[in-house]
Amino acid sequence: MTPSDCGPVGAGRAVPRAPGGLRSPEPSRCPSRPSVHPGAWWLWALSLGTAATRTTNPLLLALLIAASAYVVATHRTPTPAARAYAAFAKLAFAVLLVRMFFAIALGSPVPGTHILLTLPEVPLPHWAQGIRLGGKVTAEALVFAGYDGLRLATLLICVGAANALAGPARLLKSLPGALYETGVAVVVALTFAPHLIADVQRLRAARRLRGRPDRGVRGLLQVGLPVLEGALERSVALAAAMEARGYGRSAEVPARVRRTTAALTLGGLLGVCAGTYGLLTAEGGTYGVPLLLAGVAAALAGLRLGGRRSLRTRYRPDPWNARAWLVTGSGVAVAALLSLASARDPEALHPGVVPLVAPALPLWPAAAILLALLPAFAVPQAPKAPKEPS
Repeated sequence: MTPSDCGPVGAGRAVPRAPGGLRSPEPSRCPSRPSVHPGAWWLWALSLGTAATRTTNPLLLALLIAASAYVVATHRTPTPAARAYAAFAKLAFAVLLVRMFFAIALGSPVPGTHILLTLPEVPLPHWAQGIRLGGKVTAEALVFAGYDGLRLATLLICVGAANALAGPARLLKSLPGALYETGVAVVVALTFAPHLIADVQRLRAARRLRGRPDRGVRGLLQVGLPVLEGALERSVALAAAMEARGYGRSAEVPARVRRTTAALTLGGLLGVCAGTYGLLTAEGGTYGVPLLLAGVAAALAGLRLGGRRSLRTRYRPDPWNARAWLVTGSGVAVAALLSLASARDPEALHPGVVPLVAPALPLWPAAAILLALLPAFAVPQAPKAPKEPS
């Protein structure tokens, strides 16, 4: 950051004087500029999530979780959204437990011979064929459920990493003007959980200081009601602030431009869908890539024209520099290489459970996941939040 980016220290506010009449030094409160575009962090994290959907190998999934957690530990930002990473990790663990519980209680279509326990089976009517409650629980069914639940848990942890590395509010500032209204709705929804977690922590700490219980059903009720009240008040204040700032106001554009924008956006989305379908099928390999590229180009052009309706401006926009390309490229490379490995060696990325064998670690897919660690070494670490003077 250059000195011209920030105003002089003390400008526009009173600076306290020391006992001798001299001005006491005050640290600059100008926030430092982020070194990486927020969209790059989100593309990196979503690419890792895409890679997680291409495998059920627990060793590769654990490697993806470890790589994303290391980058978060070194580059997380001091914001409420970053503190929600632990909540996403707990949610992922809960999803894994729920998936295994369903496999125990409702059974699994995977046949198995290693019976762990037998639960009392509840008879169901004939119209519920294919569903059972209780019965035999096999090791193969539990392992299959664990693989499936771990894949979904890894996807949730990658989304939490995106929140920790670049908050949704920063991402909203970088969205195209045509997606501004949609982006605001998404950001409000994504920031609900971090603010809710911060309110719960604050109220529980206040109750502990007063010697009141903060656990159990009683503590949950006495903490939950103030949290709900605060969420409603925050919603009303947000609606008033958005109305005062003219949210939803748009500029007048010619009808010809509106029709062109709609045609480009709709045609681009159809091209992306057709190109993706072509890439996923064996017969569409020749036309899949050209259709996908043409669809992306048309959609980007439509978003560019649609941005003329937005009357907003950006204050100090985040630049898309070489580091942003490096971060995005590392995540996309991991997703592409694991997709290739899933097509060429599906048995290594999807270990079988019948017969029950220990999963093996494929070497070159594991080496591809290590590319996700490049941002941890190529991007400067985020500045730490200054401590308040005691």
